[in-house]
Amino acid sequence: MTITTANRLAVRVPCLKPLALAAALLVALPAQAQWKVTPSISLTETYSDNPTLSSDANKRAQWITELMPAIRVDGRNSRVQFSASASSSLYSYSEGRPSNAHRNNTQYSAAGRLKVVEDFFYVDARAGGGSRPISAFGPDDAGINRYTRENQTDLTNWSVSPYLVRRFGNFGAATLRYTHDSVNADESRFGSSTSDGVTFDLISGRAWRDIGWNVHLMRQDVDMERFGETSSQNALLGVSYRLQRTFKLTATGGYDVYDYGDFGGRTSGASWSAGFGWYPSARTTVEMSAGRHFLGNTGSLLATHRSRHTVWRASYSDSVTSTRQQFTQGAQIDTASLLDGLFATNFPDPVARRQAIEAYMLEAGLPATMGEAVNFLTNRYFRQKVAQASFGYNMRRHAAVVTLFADDRIALSSSAVDSELLGSELFGLNDNVRQLGVNAAYSYRLNARSSATASLTATRNRSPNSVLELDQQSLRFGLSRRFSRNLTGNVELRHVRGERGFNSVGYKENAISATLSAQL
Repeated sequence: MTITTANRLAVRVPCLKPLALAAALLVALPAQAQWKVTPSISLTETYSDNPTLSSDANKRAQWITELMPAIRVDGRNSRVQFSASASSSLYSYSEGRPSNAHRNNTQYSAAGRLKVVEDFFYVDARAGGGSRPISAFGPDDAGINRYTRENQTDLTNWSVSPYLVRRFGNFGAATLRYTHDSVNADESRFGSSTSDGVTFDLISGRAWRDIGWNVHLMRQDVDMERFGETSSQNALLGVSYRLQRTFKLTATGGYDVYDYGDFGGRTSGASWSAGFGWYPSARTTVEMSAGRHFLGNTGSLLATHRSRHTVWRASYSDSVTSTRQQFTQGAQIDTASLLDGLFATNFPDPVARRQAIEAYMLEAGLPATMGEAVNFLTNRYFRQKVAQASFGYNMRRHAAVVTLFADDRIALSSSAVDSELLGSELFGLNDNVRQLGVNAAYSYRLNARSSATASLTATRNRSPNSVLELDQQSLRFGLSRRFSRNLTGNVELRHVRGERGFNSVGYKENAISATLSAQL
């Protein structure tokens, strides 16, 4: 298996608890478990006329050598599912390393599930880390900010979640889950935090025929080392009525409380929604609702469709969340999940399908996530509205993925907690942030071993309160060649441009790179 952008993960974990958890999962895997250990290494030589994304007056061309060792481990048996990846990019600069450039860049990810008692007691766990953008108004880390450390910090997160499940015959099923997690980034400004949460879910069973219902109760307490404690409580009751085999009506009612503690203030109130679910076939799903909560009108949408050669997905969500919550929950839409439906017909085996998807992502130069706004650092709670639309197709020679997104974040808690993070002059940027973007990638298979690719990324970030609007674009063309089962080569041309800061200082980069990747 070759390593894609999604798998550039660090080899070191700066916290003993995730390591202890991983060790426990490995011990639970006996020798007869299905193991797959895939080490790899890649060597890239790049010529860039502006690797640090400086202004035209300050840019400096360099040759950059990158060595990236990586490893992926997957284990599975009747009790345990475990996967982990790690990589480290090591850089060497022909003209000496600039003061704001990376010497190395590491990322890692691990996830596992332990079945302690079948149909009763389970434990989920995950850990991850790597560089993340501090602000939406600077070079991001989606391939645009490859070498420079500007607007970057190292972030780590992990969580452990034991839970109980219980079925009550045909009446219903219940889940009681406890979650403890930790997020740590830039100790001097963002700081470290831990949270403890309890969630209870009760859903109806087959005995209810055309009527369905569910109860959701949740409480989470967050302790931020530098900014005190916050808490949230959510209660939701949902009901549905099936009018036809493929159509049902839905309704929800609930009450939410967000106590921001030292962050300033408290918001609470009731919520309701009404909608429908339409399932005309196993390949098509449409779920939609509209309603109101204490912050105003709201709604949701999830529509998916899959044919033999295409996948379509559209979604809209409106929620109260935070940066740390998004990091602990993971990406909203990852590229591999989007492509899964495309490869399902030709690769029915999940393992073979994952390998085919990762190989395609490597050849097409696709990022780990597509159509997702920059999850920048902020210590505040915010209301987030996200609309996303994705399309992909895969033919014998042609394949493409296109994703569009619009994201609107409205801060709810006090801006004072971000004064150290962004500086007294910039912390107002997080009051309201609007992001628009498009990601597109096209791949043409020249023959069984070679392919040509083109990809485009364009984003626009706007802060209405600060009257600041910045654009970033990245255009890439590449040729890839598989020399053998374990050896792949790639040549890429790259053009990047963007803006930064209140003065909208522009930057441009033109680069050419050649990569040789070997699976060991």
